[in-house]
Amino acid sequence: MQKINHKATLILMTISIISLGVCAGYIWKFETSYSNLVYPTISVGEVPFGGKTQQEVEAFWLAKNTTLADIQFEFRFDSHIATLAAETLGLSYDATLSATQALSVGRSKHFFSNIRQRYTKQSINLPPSLRWDTDAIDQFITSLSETINIPVENALFQFTNNKVIQFKPSRSGRIVNIKQLKEQFITRLHDAIQANKTNIVLFVPVDIIEPIITTKQTNSFGIKELIGRGYSEFPGSIPGRIHNVALAASRLNGVLIPPGTTFSFNNTIGDISAATGYQSAYIIKDGRTVLGDGGGVCQVSTTLFRAALNAGLPIVERSAHSYRVHYYEDDGSKAGLDATVFNPTEDLKFINNTPAYILIQTKIDLANVNLTFEFYGATDGRKAEILNHVVGGISAPPPPLYQDDPTLPVGVVKQVDFSAWGAKASFEYRVSRSGQVIFEKTFVSNYRPWQAVYLKGTKQ
Repeated sequence: MQKINHKATLILMTISIISLGVCAGYIWKFETSYSNLVYPTISVGEVPFGGKTQQEVEAFWLAKNTTLADIQFEFRFDSHIATLAAETLGLSYDATLSATQALSVGRSKHFFSNIRQRYTKQSINLPPSLRWDTDAIDQFITSLSETINIPVENALFQFTNNKVIQFKPSRSGRIVNIKQLKEQFITRLHDAIQANKTNIVLFVPVDIIEPIITTKQTNSFGIKELIGRGYSEFPGSIPGRIHNVALAASRLNGVLIPPGTTFSFNNTIGDISAATGYQSAYIIKDGRTVLGDGGGVCQVSTTLFRAALNAGLPIVERSAHSYRVHYYEDDGSKAGLDATVFNPTEDLKFINNTPAYILIQTKIDLANVNLTFEFYGATDGRKAEILNHVVGGISAPPPPLYQDDPTLPVGVVKQVDFSAWGAKASFEYRVSRSGQVIFEKTFVSNYRPWQAVYLKGTKQ
């Protein structure tokens, strides 16, 4: 029995020695074959490189650099779109690094890790190494951020003598999350290369910064937000008219309209004369365009009328001009959106039927000759609509009229009135909330054709 056991032991030892020898031989042959080659299961960018030299791997990725030249990045945020070409970034494969990494797999200082990586049957895929000009991408993102970032603004509200003398609504800020954008850039770049895409779209991430002091916190009038806006332009106005527009508009800035009250333009503006600072400019009087104090104030009433319409307020009094005034259509508006005023016969009136006070804010740009009124208050879900705005019945102006003027030298011709085409304009104004109409009115404007008038000098 002992002889049998001794014999079996010898056989097992012999088999073990032979097996070890075979394994050692296999390992020796394997290591000798791959002494300067990439191990068989290694891939870079899904491309197998087993049995390749470091130089062969490097040459492959150098040749692939031409495929990156057509890549273009598109950064999007709302309406902002900015593009960046790979060439601008100097985007290329780092062929040397990819080759070095491929050859180094299974050749680290960690014995067990090396064994697993060398003799595994599972593929080990390394991402291709890319490089680009980091300063160029940083500069691009910084420039892009400047067009997207909005500084946060705390509210300012100062009320004195029944008028708001300082007002600035609060505004949330936003800032591009540069860290997330750079991470997205790297991820989308690798994904696009893997999918052979040349157009890479990135959606710019932003962080919202809320103000510490909101508009609602600064006042007790219920004013929280912008509820309406009116705009008009007046290019070509004479200096006196520009002065009057600015003066009248400034006297509306900061005015508060209590809820439930009717606003009157004439009562709010007050006396319009040289005594209150107005200059001489063209007005319509007795069927003529003549120079008079306060010419241009109707630009202000027209712009305010548009703001009231936009805010969805009930308009209880409004009169159209006798003829079409080009200033009120210079911004692309259709005829019929004007409002003339002349104290005491013609006024602009509307009702504040919102739940809060309405604050009027004036913005006048004298360099670009335009005027804006903004109404701040509290929204209650109302929706204002202008429907079926039609301008028809167009009629040509009469021939020009030339009148002798003994105060002008002979040969001098001076234009004192300007031609305008006649028309009939109408539109439906509807204000609704939750599908229920709360106010509606049809506005009709009849504009007479207007002739140009010239004065001819007869003075010898």
